[in-house]
Amino acid sequence: MRTSKNVARKSGTRGSALLTVLWLSAALAAIAFSLAITVRGETERTSTEIDGLRAYYLARGGVERAALELLWSITQPLDKRMIPKYSTQVLYHFASGDVRVEFLPEASKLSVNKETPEVLGRLMLALGVDPGRAAEIVTAIDDWRTPASQGGVFDEYYSMQSPSFLSPHASFQEIEELLQVKGVTPDIFYGTYVPYGQQTLTGQRPLARSAGLQDCLSVYGNRGGVDVNTANPAVLAAVGVPAGVIAMIVERRAALPFTQQQLQEFMGATGIGGLPLRVEGNSIVTIRGTARLRFANGQLSDLRRTVAAQVRYMPRNADTPIHYLRWYETAWSD
Repeated sequence: MRTSKNVARKSGTRGSALLTVLWLSAALAAIAFSLAITVRGETERTSTEIDGLRAYYLARGGVERAALELLWSITQPLDKRMIPKYSTQVLYHFASGDVRVEFLPEASKLSVNKETPEVLGRLMLALGVDPGRAAEIVTAIDDWRTPASQGGVFDEYYSMQSPSFLSPHASFQEIEELLQVKGVTPDIFYGTYVPYGQQTLTGQRPLARSAGLQDCLSVYGNRGGVDVNTANPAVLAAVGVPAGVIAMIVERRAALPFTQQQLQEFMGATGIGGLPLRVEGNSIVTIRGTARLRFANGQLSDLRRTVAAQVRYMPRNADTPIHYLRWYETAWSD
């Protein structure tokens, strides 16, 4: 009997030890699995950050190259220009990836300091702003930029904000000042994302960015009309182009930019000859570059990085031919 009890006791001990070993093995396996997932996640995150940094410098190099090539092209005959005349974008192929560079002249925008309230009102409606809100914003913009020795109608509203401030009653110096104007929200200024197209397999529709005031207004003067090749459709609507003609312009310029002669012929054929439209812009251009890295197999990465520079091309007798007015570390592009 004692022998049987000893055997049973030893068997129970072995069973407990085996169960303990199994639980410890499971716990260690769980810890190892969790650690492996963490290490893999950190490795992928680090790799993505490195790729993002590489894409940033690739995009920056594309912007700086385009700025110089555009400068050199201005002084060259048409058949020897590095960037063809009327170009709105150029694609650079580098060993490490591709960069699509877009040229966005300030002439594609309306002057926030000079346009009439009627034009600004049409712009607001074209951007989808509620008519009541649009009228309030236009009145507030006109009040902001108009000198007023006795104060303006919105001064009390601005003085009650936190922090409080006074309307300058002078020209806008930076386009971001619009964010302080009564009625202007971030969605109206920056634009927002709206669904378009058909639903995907997940039941959702893809999103597209709608334009905002920053895409359509500029603090710089605009002489001779807006650039038909790069102006936002809302800008074209604001200057009086009918909706049907806007659709024709967008489709036409997507295939090939207008030349000056082609624009004149188009305006005559569509009956919009009296509207303020032009091709190309003034001396201030935003150059926006979007980079995609190239893998060893030749495929392009899905990761994109976009930067932009607002440059001003100076007269021949200036101290430097190019002035960088603003640099955008992160920018948006279609």
